[in-house]
Amino acid sequence: MTADNPTPPADPQNPPANPALKNLSLLVGQWNVELIFPADPANKIHGQVTFEWLEGGAFVIERLGNSLWIIGPDDSTETYTTLYHDERSVSRVYQMSLSGGVWKLWRNSPGFSQRFEGKFNAEANTITAYWDISNDGSTWERDFDVTYTKVR
Repeated sequence: MTADNPTPPADPQNPPANPALKNLSLLVGQWNVELIFPADPANKIHGQVTFEWLEGGAFVIERLGNSLWIIGPDDSTETYTTLYHDERSVSRVYQMSLSGGVWKLWRNSPGFSQRFEGKFNAEANTITAYWDISNDGSTWERDFDVTYTKVR
């Protein structure tokens, strides 16, 4: 807190009392991830992902390798908008929901649509998920499975 900014900084682990942000608390922290591709299930990819509050809890930022996701709520709906960018200079916009222990992301775009569904276990420390892709918006195929295991 300074004379120029009379508002104390927000606790980075606890968001402001915006009800639209409450569900995102489930994601905040560090997670180990394991990706399994159907074409080569023996070749598992391991990594880490971090979710943290941004701007005092106005958004959540997700970092996975060199990719960056910014998640923000829409106060008028029960969904979120997610902006994605990676080292390939790929930028995408997804819609997202997180309710009842089910996390969903989707993107409907001509020529390349995607959808994601992850389910939290009872302790909320494991997410079992998958990504599907579609080139025509109607025929879907599994892109990969992913498991998140919370570290902290």
